[in-house]
Amino acid sequence: MRRALEPAGGLYMAESAKVLARALEAGHRPRSVLVQEKWVPDAAALLGSLPDVPVYVVPASVAEQVTGYPVHRGVLAAMHRPDLPTVRNVLAGARRRPHSRIAVLENLTDHANVGGAIRNAAAMGVDAVLVTPGCADPLYRRAVRVSMGTVFQVPWTRIDGWPRDGMQLLKDAGYVVAGMSLGEDSITLDELVAEDHGDLALVFGAEGHGLTPATDRLLDRRVTIPMMHGVDSLNVAASSAVAFYATR
Repeated sequence: MRRALEPAGGLYMAESAKVLARALEAGHRPRSVLVQEKWVPDAAALLGSLPDVPVYVVPASVAEQVTGYPVHRGVLAAMHRPDLPTVRNVLAGARRRPHSRIAVLENLTDHANVGGAIRNAAAMGVDAVLVTPGCADPLYRRAVRVSMGTVFQVPWTRIDGWPRDGMQLLKDAGYVVAGMSLGEDSITLDELVAEDHGDLALVFGAEGHGLTPATDRLLDRRVTIPMMHGVDSLNVAASSAVAFYATR
């Protein structure tokens, strides 16, 4: 429902003054803002240059009644959803740097994992993030919050025709496509780093099942993170942090 309704209405929600500040810095425009009374000074500082944006000031009890949960961060903004760039434009921007790295999130369903992976990408200098059609919305409220607003800093877009057409687009652009996989012929993350690829696309699969078989068949490299004590996998956001750090 969220994936269908919010994008169709050109809407997303930004929660907390910090997230709203990063959205504004990225050039995003608020439709309206709901503010608890004690957070009015923070909202006024952020929105002083936007006098036409409606600001609704309410007691904490009203904010909780409207949203259905305690609002601890004091500010909720309904934002105009920006138009997504094309994959080609995102890749062109990423390849302005030598040794560019991009991440592909395939069918992640947990918004916290999407937000966490994007936050990791920002922290570790990943140049862009691509999300497949079945992946949760990076602009959903919880994903934005978990990303700490870095979803507004890291270039991202949806990649259609995944995996065949999308994967071919990456390869035609010069990327070695490496998927985090337990499949046959896997190499370790250390071995991938030692190969020192110029442009690298790291693909992360869905919680539980990992990469789809169709994607796994098309990879240039299958990569595992060596683990101990019988542990065979990490949470996808955690594995992205390890992979981004190792390939930085």
